[in-house]
Amino acid sequence: MSKLLGTVRQVGYVVHDIEKAMQHWINIGVGPWFYVEDVKSTEYTYYGNASSIPKLSIALANSGDVQIELIQQRNDAPSLYRDSLERNGECAQHVAYWTADHFQAICKHFLDRGFVEGHAGRMGAKSGPYAYFVHPELRSAMYEVSEISGMKAMFFDQIRAAATTWDGKDPIRKL
Repeated sequence: MSKLLGTVRQVGYVVHDIEKAMQHWINIGVGPWFYVEDVKSTEYTYYGNASSIPKLSIALANSGDVQIELIQQRNDAPSLYRDSLERNGECAQHVAYWTADHFQAICKHFLDRGFVEGHAGRMGAKSGPYAYFVHPELRSAMYEVSEISGMKAMFFDQIRAAATTWDGKDPIRKL
């Protein structure tokens, strides 16, 4: 656990085929998966500049208290997801820290330590913002900061609760 940022709450993976990736995780007993085939982003910047919005499919499940996120980008919009997939292939792409009320302070913490905001945005008009940070000297470490409040917090709580009682049935739940 970070004394400054709290507990890592999520590990995100970039994948070419999200359905196939979900099945691999299901085969080792992680689920159920909450699958959004077409994420509706409302704001987006890439390295500080307004940019076309990546068309994303995202699947979320918990393994204990850690959320696993699978991300498939379905267009060529600039993003760290696309960059990571092109540079490293399918891989664990980021770890995420969540906050209910310190989003700006945590972002400033990263910027003050030489990190660069790679991309940022908001998924849905009522959803809290997120930002991804990379460091020029440590390109393999990517951190997401996500504001968790309101509906997003309740949704993530539901995903975690579903994992604790999951009996293997209904492994993929399309939203």
